[in-house]
Amino acid sequence: MKKKYRIECDLLGEKEISNKYYYGIQTLRAKENFSISGVPLSNFPKLIIALAQVKKASALANNKLGLLDDEICNAICSACDELFAKKYHKQFIVDVIQGGAGTSTNMNANEVIANIALELIGKKKGEYEFIHPNNHVNMSQSTNDVYPTAVRLALYEYLCKLQNKMEVLKESFSTKAKEFEKIIKMGRTQLQDAVPMTLGQEFNSFALMIDDDIKVIEMVKGLVAQMNLGGTAIGTGINTDSKYAALVKEKLEEVTNRPFVTACDLVKATQDTSTFVHVSGVLKSIATKISKICNDLRLLSSGPRTGINEINLPKMQPGSSIMPGKVNPVIPEVVNQVAFQVIGYDTTISLASEGGQLQLNVFEPIIAYNLFQSVNMMCNAFETLAFKCVDGITANEDVCKNQVLNSIGLVTALNPYIGYHNATAVAKEALNTNRSVYDIVLEKKLLSKEQLDEYLKPENMTHPSFSGECKL
Repeated sequence: MKKKYRIECDLLGEKEISNKYYYGIQTLRAKENFSISGVPLSNFPKLIIALAQVKKASALANNKLGLLDDEICNAICSACDELFAKKYHKQFIVDVIQGGAGTSTNMNANEVIANIALELIGKKKGEYEFIHPNNHVNMSQSTNDVYPTAVRLALYEYLCKLQNKMEVLKESFSTKAKEFEKIIKMGRTQLQDAVPMTLGQEFNSFALMIDDDIKVIEMVKGLVAQMNLGGTAIGTGINTDSKYAALVKEKLEEVTNRPFVTACDLVKATQDTSTFVHVSGVLKSIATKISKICNDLRLLSSGPRTGINEINLPKMQPGSSIMPGKVNPVIPEVVNQVAFQVIGYDTTISLASEGGQLQLNVFEPIIAYNLFQSVNMMCNAFETLAFKCVDGITANEDVCKNQVLNSIGLVTALNPYIGYHNATAVAKEALNTNRSVYDIVLEKKLLSKEQLDEYLKPENMTHPSFSGECKL
């Protein structure tokens, strides 16, 4: 009769493991110990793939150095390929938040890869005398270089995904900028009327703000690509061949098809998590900026009768359980909340990095979790904002134009032609009498109707246009 369980042992004793599982005793202990977030490693497929990439690159390097025979190397590599294909990801059951500096994550990978490899060579799960999680899958490695390297590999991919989503959002704003380029409106500073601009200029500024951050992400990806693989326990490379660090870097580049760099000093790189703080700071900056844009969209669409009402956001759902006809800006609101969460994650990452001691920062699991969560939420939020909000925005052109014509701020556009003193007098009278700047300037004969119409053309009010013809 086929056994349903196998017995595995470790430093602390023995445990029964169901034969349907590819993980082993150390994974099971971690599952029992870390019932924390309820979020298993399987929720982050990019991290699982990154772990498999590290293991495959290490196997290839060890094989080339003559430390791992061809059959075991090929079996490990094939097992890693299975993980690349997103098979067996459900076997990664450890809570993403864990003690031990990521040891449980590393052992979850070692055990799953070993047992897949064993089956590939016709052996049973747990027959570790043939392929062992530590002796073979983890050869020339330590959690302390495997885990941070895998986090960096995964983070690199997450940042690439974020760039793509930001490109989509940027394009949405750019498209609207072109659509709205002829619509004149009032610009505002301190929420007060300032000077005229076009709605296209406003939306183009949103697109450019996003484009700036896409370029910043590209820069920080270069920092993320610096790894400490080959440093093993504390960066000294103990238990590795002298050629291993350079060779495993070469193999990792082949496996990932990404440019990675071995840090100049592996002791420093093993304990230093400042790159993660830097990346988190960039994510916080992006979130802050996008949240500001969402605030603007909510303000510009406020009303419809008692607000600014310059634009209309797509109507996504009824907005009230008591007020009939009310529709809320729910998409910008949810993106605002994502931004708040990312800002909070940044605080956690900063504290976790500061909490590192001596040659290792044991808090990298919470750093990784918060980084991955930030990027995932931002990717979802930015795509939602683009497709369910920005793409469907329409302009209330008459509202925009009438606000310009009725605004006291319009007089600023006439400063070069009637002088600051006259402009101030006109503004004061317009404010006190509730009359238009246009009518008062004509009444005071400060400009002719032809001059006034020329100077107040949209193209003359929204770009540098003063020729110096009028002497004050």
